[in-house]
Amino acid sequence: MATNSARGSSPPGPASDGTTGVYGITVAAELTGMSVQALRLYERKGLLEPTRTSGGTRRYSDADIARLRRIGVLIDDGINLTGIVRVLDLEADNAGLHADNAGLRTRNASLTTTNAALLDSKAKLAAGDRSTFASDRLGNG
Repeated sequence: MATNSARGSSPPGPASDGTTGVYGITVAAELTGMSVQALRLYERKGLLEPTRTSGGTRRYSDADIARLRRIGVLIDDGINLTGIVRVLDLEADNAGLHADNAGLRTRNASLTTTNAALLDSKAKLAAGDRSTFASDRLGNG
């Protein structure tokens, strides 16, 4: 069986859609370079919530692995667990705001296009009304 160093240092690709718990706690610990005890602590502190099998076994998803790696970076930066909870919450809020903003920009572009079309139609109708009004005044109507 090939070792990780024989395959290179990059982690394996996704094993699922990213949100399905597929890794046991030992594999998750290996993938993140953390201890099993650390993963249990982070769960107790509310930093992540792996899915559980019907028997209660933790199953970590690719999203959980990415989150654990982010936690590791924040710990390396000297942030305590309480601070990490706040940072992760703010990052999630920020991502949501960016998504909302992108949606609003798309909606604004659509409304701008619709408004321009309506103004063009209004101008054409007004021009048509003026020509009808002029015809009526000249006795052509």
